[in-house]
Amino acid sequence: MHRTPAHPGATSEALTDASLTARYVEAATRTVPDAQRADVAAELRASIDDQVEARAAQGADPAAAERAVLTALGDPDALAAGYTDRPLHLIGPRFFLAWSRLLRLLLAIVVPCVAFAVALGGALDGDSFGSVVGSVVVTAIGVAVHLAFWTTLVFAVVERTSRADHEPLAPWSVEKLPEKQDTGTGLGELVATLGLLALAAGAVLWDHARGVVVTGQTDESFLDPSLWPVWTTGLFVLLAAEALIAVTVYARRRWTMPLAAANAVLNLVLVVGVLWLYAQDRLVNPEFFPALVEGDAAEVTSVVATVLAFVFVGSGLWDTFDGFRKARRVR
Repeated sequence: MHRTPAHPGATSEALTDASLTARYVEAATRTVPDAQRADVAAELRASIDDQVEARAAQGADPAAAERAVLTALGDPDALAAGYTDRPLHLIGPRFFLAWSRLLRLLLAIVVPCVAFAVALGGALDGDSFGSVVGSVVVTAIGVAVHLAFWTTLVFAVVERTSRADHEPLAPWSVEKLPEKQDTGTGLGELVATLGLLALAAGAVLWDHARGVVVTGQTDESFLDPSLWPVWTTGLFVLLAAEALIAVTVYARRRWTMPLAAANAVLNLVLVVGVLWLYAQDRLVNPEFFPALVEGDAAEVTSVVATVLAFVFVGSGLWDTFDGFRKARRVR
């Protein structure tokens, strides 16, 4: 398309503008297969010329009209993607929900399990608290990054190798409607909670009063006898408070954020107390395993105390999370 510059000083600008259409067409067709490139280029050039002529016929400057048309067409790479059906997203709508659900599920299951295992391993090896925390944080971040990267990579490959007219990986049907979620407010949940709390209190009382038969002649308590009566009384208070929360939830027929927060405080007090006793080697009776096993009983006592402490911490974290989760469902 030949244009006469409006004045001599505009010669260089006009020559530059004259090449814009050619440059745009070349950029838009460079990723088009060879067999289609010539036809696509001719069609695109003709479309640009028609739009420029239409604007010029309305009195627009030809150079300005060309710039306006090319600007309106947008990024040539985006235009080329439309010609070649190449997606411009990493995970498209066909697979996004499946990718999101799978990734969230993996992160919710794998990361906590790995973090728990690393922390338990470090504690059993006798590492310092700071070293254990550092290992857990680094490992958890690494696992999360790997899960996100490899899951996304697999879905990105599927996105680009599957045909656009194919159904998603798991077509939706009414059978996939979520079941009614448990709110933890039924009579069964109340009975189960009160039963477990009573069982825990009874086990502590039995352990203190009768102990566990470790040989034919002697009984030893599993928990450290020095925990009685101050620490065990505090435990009974916490168990009673947990029972009160369970009864309140049942009476109100719903969890609330204040109840979930109170439950979290009780769990925090329990976990902190257990960890303090564990750090002071006062969690398990030091005389229990020497009367039960031969060899290095102190090592066995240390391992069992570590596992027991982790069980308390894991249970407290899960109970706290579950309380807030149920309260959020109600909201």
